[in-house]
Amino acid sequence: MKFTFSMCSAQPAPLWPRALVGLAAAFVLIQALPYGRAHANPPVQAQPQWDSPETKALFDRACADCHSNQTQWPWYSNVAPVSWLVQNHVEEGRSKLNINVSGFGPEADEAAEVVREGEMPEKTYLVMHPEARLTPEETRALVTGLSRTFGD
Repeated sequence: MKFTFSMCSAQPAPLWPRALVGLAAAFVLIQALPYGRAHANPPVQAQPQWDSPETKALFDRACADCHSNQTQWPWYSNVAPVSWLVQNHVEEGRSKLNINVSGFGPEADEAAEVVREGEMPEKTYLVMHPEARLTPEETRALVTGLSRTFGD
């Protein structure tokens, strides 16, 4: 009696197609989470007395999306998980300094310092908003203007 063994030549299917499908499904599912889509801009209640039009222009360019009630919500602010990051930045920014509320927030007097120290604008913001990058001269002008507008 003669026995023959045949080796199965079929290779197991690679995992990456299933992983890709799983990631795509997760991406679609997280779109159903409501956080990150509350894009209402509250009414403007106050405006600072800017020391100069240059300070206002620099602030509008580099700071206003997170520190005012006049946020420009980009298209990606509707796509999770990026929408979560954007919403969090705006909520946190408005809670610390909001130029459109009375008193401007608890950290208005620290605005110049955080810009001077390079803490603002946040690096994650600059990735999607290259126009918010300030030259060293613009940074000095904004620091000076914020100091004159809000105090130290």
